[in-house]
Amino acid sequence: MKIIKNNMRLLFVTIIFLCSLSVSGQGSKTEHVILVHGAFAPRSGWQPVYQILTKNGYDVTVVQIPLTSLKEDVAAVERSLERIDAKVVLVGHSWSGSVITQAGAADNVAALVYVDAFQPDKGETTLQWVESAPAAPESGLLPPDENGFVYFDKAKFHAGFAADIPKEQALFMADSQQPIAAHSFVEEIAVAAWHDKPSFGIIATRDKSINPEILHAMYERSNTKITEIEGASHAVFLSHPKKVAKVIMEASYYDKYDVLPENK
Repeated sequence: MKIIKNNMRLLFVTIIFLCSLSVSGQGSKTEHVILVHGAFAPRSGWQPVYQILTKNGYDVTVVQIPLTSLKEDVAAVERSLERIDAKVVLVGHSWSGSVITQAGAADNVAALVYVDAFQPDKGETTLQWVESAPAAPESGLLPPDENGFVYFDKAKFHAGFAADIPKEQALFMADSQQPIAAHSFVEEIAVAAWHDKPSFGIIATRDKSINPEILHAMYERSNTKITEIEGASHAVFLSHPKKVAKVIMEASYYDKYDVLPENK
């Protein structure tokens, strides 16, 4: 009987130990999310993702960045971060990947999510990554106008930016697009937060605005955990909001002390 009791006690301790191991790679849930839009797409485009996150209990802030320079865009995100006295999952689309890379160095940023977004390193520019692989024929980036701002060609917007949403919706986005100051692309990153923060990357496999080869190169270099969304366009946050929200929610359970699995 004594042997049986000792064996039961050992089994109980073992079960507790194994349970602790099973959750040791998971941080406590981060309840706050900041969504940052990219160039050409207004912050209202985040609404489908926002609705999913808020229904799941997250406190979500959707930041408006001016798209006038890397410095000013980072400052806009930092102001939002300063208003939240808690850990935050910081999410950026496209151009704002560069923005969250730098703004994400804030102490209260627990994790970064790159949604078809640039991820430069310290001292790099966004432009050097833009030029690192051939652009798709559908890409509609226009030369800077007389004021130094870059627009996306309206005639190519549906095919080149948002091919998997209704054409009427894409045309509205084209007509309401917010341009970006061209010099933003040549400003160097001062600090790359992904070196110290868990990072998650979404790659839309049919992206015609950023060559997916570029995204793979950046994310594999940083050991960002990659999720591919098959057939999705650059406007993946609109066409596949559930899948985008799922990655953000996954990121909310990690903090800077967790170790992400290697990409396969």
